[in-house]
Amino acid sequence: MRIARLSGLVAAPSATGSVVVIDVLRAFTTAAFAFAGGVREIVLVETAEEAFALRARDPERRLVGEVQGRPIAGFDFGNSPEAIEAQGTRLVGRTLVLRSSSGTQGVARAVRAARTYLGSFAVAAATVRALERDGADVSLLAMGWAGDGIGEEDDACGDLLEARLSGRPIDLAACLAKARASRAAQNGFDPTLDWITPGDVERALQVDRFDFAMPVRRERGLLIARAER
Repeated sequence: MRIARLSGLVAAPSATGSVVVIDVLRAFTTAAFAFAGGVREIVLVETAEEAFALRARDPERRLVGEVQGRPIAGFDFGNSPEAIEAQGTRLVGRTLVLRSSSGTQGVARAVRAARTYLGSFAVAAATVRALERDGADVSLLAMGWAGDGIGEEDDACGDLLEARLSGRPIDLAACLAKARASRAAQNGFDPTLDWITPGDVERALQVDRFDFAMPVRRERGLLIARAER
């Protein structure tokens, strides 16, 4: 198994094999908490307009996401794992539509992927198992911030996935320290920002919290993620 490390939206079209699109803060941590809360599937979109159109076709769908981190007017939830977890059982059986500035954009542009997974610390071990079952070459695509593709938290998650796939030890405390020191994580502790919380950051740094991977398939012209053990 060959492992390629890629960064940012510009690299997404070159990702091949089994591609893990990593968005720790916060889209694919939010997705993990949604599945843990009983969500049936998540439709990934690039724009808010696509999300609104999908809800118009099925008003039972719930819209989740952000633009440049901030909640989108008319959406049901921002991109917050803390807010999703607070829903308890109210999302059981629901379909979510997720739009984010980095993660969902990367999934949409990873057009050469043989298989695509949503990546975050929360589902790291299960994602590694799924990749090992695939037996294909792997591309670890760290999305980072939408503007510049820099994201130490996503790089740190890539470090963890690469080490586990390669059978190499890794200093998990140092890995998480790298993620916690990232610009995205520090935003969560900035009291002047009301669109990300310390709770979001703490949930994003919980390694192996859930025992499922989040593969994405194209169905009916849509990119749909589900939880798979």
